[in-house]
Amino acid sequence: MYKHILIPTDGSQLAAEGISRAIALAKALSAEVTGITVTAPSQVFADTKRTTAMAEKYLGQIKDAAAAAGVRCRVIHAEHERPYQAIIDTAKKNSCDLIVMASHGRRGVSALVLGSETVKVLTHSSLPVLVYR
Repeated sequence: MYKHILIPTDGSQLAAEGISRAIALAKALSAEVTGITVTAPSQVFADTKRTTAMAEKYLGQIKDAAAAAGVRCRVIHAEHERPYQAIIDTAKKNSCDLIVMASHGRRGVSALVLGSETVKVLTHSSLPVLVYR
């Protein structure tokens, strides 16, 4: 089945719930995980120390959950203007065969106007994407 799962996070509570579900799935499948958080280059330029600290905190949630479950894990802090593209590129580069991410579950005009990263990953990825809402 799936052997390498990519787990994107933005540090939100919803993403934390998605992490929990993704780690449980990885454990059940004996898969490894790669966690990713994406920062816009302009954020890094504005405050490198703060951006790095926040990325470490977000990725720490994935590392801690994986360690507690006994799941092999590595993490990546990427810089990209388009987070969805960084997620897709990272999945391909690291031979991930599934992306598991959270979504707020917005519908209709709200979803179109807000253009969530989850929707963009679903639209542009050739890999399977499991969405937790």
